[in-house]
Amino acid sequence: MKNISLELINDIEKKIENEFKNINKIEEENSIKVLNAFLKNKVSTSHFSSTTGYGYNDEGREIIEKIYSDIFKTEDALVRNQFISGTHALSTCLFAILRPNDLMLSITGKPYDTLDEVIGLKENPSSLKSFNINYDQIDLKNNDFDYEKIKTYLKCENVKLIEIQRSKGYSTRESISIKKLEKVIKIIKEISPKTIIMVDNCYCEFVSLKEPSEVGADLTVGSLIKNLGGGIAPNGAYIVGKKDLITLCAERLNVAGEAKDVGPTLGANKAILQGLYYAPFVVANSLKTVVFTSCLMENLGYNVSPKYNEEKVDIVLNIIFNDEKKLIKFIQGIQSYSPIDSSFMPIPDDMPGYDDKIIMASGSFIQGSSIELSCDGPLRPPYIAYMQGSISYYYAKFAVINAINKLNE
Repeated sequence: MKNISLELINDIEKKIENEFKNINKIEEENSIKVLNAFLKNKVSTSHFSSTTGYGYNDEGREIIEKIYSDIFKTEDALVRNQFISGTHALSTCLFAILRPNDLMLSITGKPYDTLDEVIGLKENPSSLKSFNINYDQIDLKNNDFDYEKIKTYLKCENVKLIEIQRSKGYSTRESISIKKLEKVIKIIKEISPKTIIMVDNCYCEFVSLKEPSEVGADLTVGSLIKNLGGGIAPNGAYIVGKKDLITLCAERLNVAGEAKDVGPTLGANKAILQGLYYAPFVVANSLKTVVFTSCLMENLGYNVSPKYNEEKVDIVLNIIFNDEKKLIKFIQGIQSYSPIDSSFMPIPDDMPGYDDKIIMASGSFIQGSSIELSCDGPLRPPYIAYMQGSISYYYAKFAVINAINKLNE
């Protein structure tokens, strides 16, 4: 098979024009949402200032959290550069809320591999399990919630917290739409109104017009080196939701009795605000990358999910190679057209939190940033490349074409 032609690229881009128009509409609505939050909270250059030490009276940090509350329509927010990842924020929520003999239930099957040792699915003396916190899960049924099983379970068990992971992780299932989320939350609250619903929203922010907190989630969690950081925030994560729960999370992250009143920003305020401001635009470019790559790869005979004209729930595209060598070659092709470390060749290796060897292309300005173009996957059948990002559709387009040409060498 020869290198792909300019004629094919032009045909693909003509075919996906309507999808791009739909993405632009979502970007516009989410941009209005962000701008209104900035205007309401009267953001000024004084909010870019930095605190050190204890981080008392950090007005910029307080403004950021008010903006997040307004965007997500929640009572409170915890947005901190002390979070090292989305996993860290999720872990903070779980340890903040759950107590010995409480029951945590996941209704989207097993969560990300990085939560295995947090929950206690793998033995770890620091896990929830080591504190006698119980865990159970209900798998999805035909890419949707198993509503009847959830109803039966809630009628029989006292569930303290339900965890819902919207994005697919390293799985073959579909990601969870806001429509499905709203339906299941309504069912849960009718049967067990006191059960706390925590949604892992990583990769999903600003992909749709609504967020989980707008359809009943008690806590919504995500990373700032994904969608809402806009490729500018250097690290951090957010938790938004009910005020009493946010206080518990803040006390778990910081210290009991001080909660949100401490935590130095160390110069991160400007980057967090600027990244959020650009986020609707950046997410739109990531979605355009998904649409283009999905349409092109399917045209070339590869199985992809989601299809180019299907509803997008997150910024992740599955490209199913069914071939270990092709998976590796494609990911190496993405790396070789990345702005940083293009001369490096990624190879499969062990990674903390995962059982399988992982190969990852991430030639990004921020280490591990998924909103910048990245592509990774575990070395296990059916050998799926999970591609996400990029900040610029055109940069991604060049990288994808290069990766496909690498496959054809």
